[in-house]
Amino acid sequence: MSLENSAQLAIDLLKKHKITDYEISISASSGVSTAVRLGKVETLEYQLDKSFDVNVYMGNSKGHASSVDLSKSGIMNTIESACLIAKYTQDDPFNGLAPKELMAFDVPDLDRYYPWALDPEHSIELATECEAAALEQNQIANSEGAEVSSFQGEGLYANSNGMMSVQKGAKHSLSCSVIAKQNKDMQTGYEYTTALDAQDLDAAALVGKKAAKLATDKLGARSLSSRQCPVIFLPRLAGGLFSQLINALDGARQYKKSTFLLNSIDQIVLPDTISALENPLALKTIGAKAFDRDGVLKRRQYFVESGRVRSYVLGQYSANQLDLKTTANAGGVNNLIIEHQFKGELSDMIKIMDKGVLVTELMGQGINTTTGNYSRGALGFWVENGEIQYPVSGITIAGNLKDMLLGIEHIGTDVDYRHNIKVGAVMINQMTIAGEKS
Repeated sequence: MSLENSAQLAIDLLKKHKITDYEISISASSGVSTAVRLGKVETLEYQLDKSFDVNVYMGNSKGHASSVDLSKSGIMNTIESACLIAKYTQDDPFNGLAPKELMAFDVPDLDRYYPWALDPEHSIELATECEAAALEQNQIANSEGAEVSSFQGEGLYANSNGMMSVQKGAKHSLSCSVIAKQNKDMQTGYEYTTALDAQDLDAAALVGKKAAKLATDKLGARSLSSRQCPVIFLPRLAGGLFSQLINALDGARQYKKSTFLLNSIDQIVLPDTISALENPLALKTIGAKAFDRDGVLKRRQYFVESGRVRSYVLGQYSANQLDLKTTANAGGVNNLIIEHQFKGELSDMIKIMDKGVLVTELMGQGINTTTGNYSRGALGFWVENGEIQYPVSGITIAGNLKDMLLGIEHIGTDVDYRHNIKVGAVMINQMTIAGEKS
């Protein structure tokens, strides 16, 4: 059955139960993934996935159940399970559907569906070409493999407000990881390309060569003595800083008082030259989405404008908790754009920094969203006189997220479009570097 027919079957079955409201999510996806290592195929996998999720409400009591069985009996059993759970679940005054007038009855086409007829032979050829290009580079001694993946699918959302909408999407990627060696020193380099349309992927050989360069550039890494200095995060890492900002503005965290940006509406959290804009309806863009998990139509909006917090990040549940209106962010923020006024790229920022650390990799999860404390292992390069001097490893970078966000001096124009958060390299005026004892 089509997703619409499965949904209608579920709705007909739900009408037989004494419930106040319901929500249905049905998805179907397919894909292929091929991994090659040292020229030999390690895995070749096909995936065909389906799922059915239902939320039922009996007053303020909610029951949830899910299944991968989309047959009539499977859907019926899932609904009965959800109803049984709701019957014994405690009332929660914050439960309930979003207002009907906010629903995405008219869903825009975001141009995200580009299925790729990737056959096994072609996927093997691409992965092999990618890895071979990396292995041809000087000082590359081994490989952790190259992988090609392609996935496409559609998801349906329906609820008792009469909404039923479908979103389609596809995503494809190619990645490579290799090991460089110099005497006893060994370093790993990983690179990837990802796109909604396979035609927009970087060439396989280019991905392999970039992975090799990332590995060889790290050879001969030294440690640093402990110090305080400016730090630059590469674009591929910089999005993580703003992910923490969004987490801190999450409505649920505000309600639980578990955020370093508690009660921060209208407060300055970034320099006044920087804004955080959600633009979820952008066409053919990674991260774009037409409606959230509550079925609410998404919209363009600022969470931080000119450094000042304009809104928390809210789904209907957290909006009910805070007695506010949903921002259509049940399930997260989509296509967040970090606006700024700096006109330079990474190379310009290195010159401006003059002396400090360029961070290219981060390790560990030493981030506390409640206190804002930040401490992570890092690799990168020491910069002096505005030029990269040598690679560094065995260091930890530390600070507090509130100070780090306010301490952003420049953001580059070299945006990494592979991520949901679109941002270039980020320079922070000062962080603590823990390395060798001085």
